[in-house]
Amino acid sequence: MGYHQPPLPVQQQPYSPPVQTQGNGKVTFEVVPKEMLRLMMVQLENSAFRYEHGGMYYMKGQLTIEANLPSAGGFLKAMVTKESAVKPVIRGTGTVFMEPSFGEFTIMELKGEEWILDKGAYYCSEMGIDVGMWTNKAISGFFSGEGFFQTKVSGYGKVVIVSNGPLEEVILDGSSNLTVDGTFAIARTSGVNLSVSRATKGLFSSFTSGEGLVNTFSGVGKVLIAPVANRYVTLMEYLGVINRNVKAIKNSGS
Repeated sequence: MGYHQPPLPVQQQPYSPPVQTQGNGKVTFEVVPKEMLRLMMVQLENSAFRYEHGGMYYMKGQLTIEANLPSAGGFLKAMVTKESAVKPVIRGTGTVFMEPSFGEFTIMELKGEEWILDKGAYYCSEMGIDVGMWTNKAISGFFSGEGFFQTKVSGYGKVVIVSNGPLEEVILDGSSNLTVDGTFAIARTSGVNLSVSRATKGLFSSFTSGEGLVNTFSGVGKVLIAPVANRYVTLMEYLGVINRNVKAIKNSGS
């Protein structure tokens, strides 16, 4: 009776997830100047990106728009922050032009860090970026002008933010603070704390100096500020003031 080798065990093939037909390709962001305006052009090659609701201007190619609804908590925070709760996604291959702006677009490359953005600063981002909410301390959120909740972005990929003027980077190493009289601090890393304080000690001193409450940034990290609006934003603000004054004069005479 000869020796019979037992049958070899059947090797189970490891599970392979289905191949994604879209979303794994290339995303390119480019700022295109048009007259006095700037447009953000997004080129997709079998890929996708997320953007602020209402930001799409026009697009061409094999593209689809997805509007993913957030959770109930996301809707609640959107009501409080007055930010859009829905961040649509455009997917496929083609070219997308976003809504034009007089402001400045900045393309940030995130490599795992976390940034807190001013209200209205978020414009669009790659799919590797998580867009969430950051909760400020109650008193800081109320008096700073930033609100209780701000947009938080984190992960890996590109984020496009919009501001009234060119951005300047301020690095904090923990030994000094950044004090800002206004709301032109556009973004900060999560290691930077925001607090509100009087510019001078005492109520009488604040009154005589002409300075009231200021935003103070402390800790370790980076802050992006836009201390001066560009010429186009400044011009539109002046025209807006003139228009309001003319309307006030007409209304007073009627």
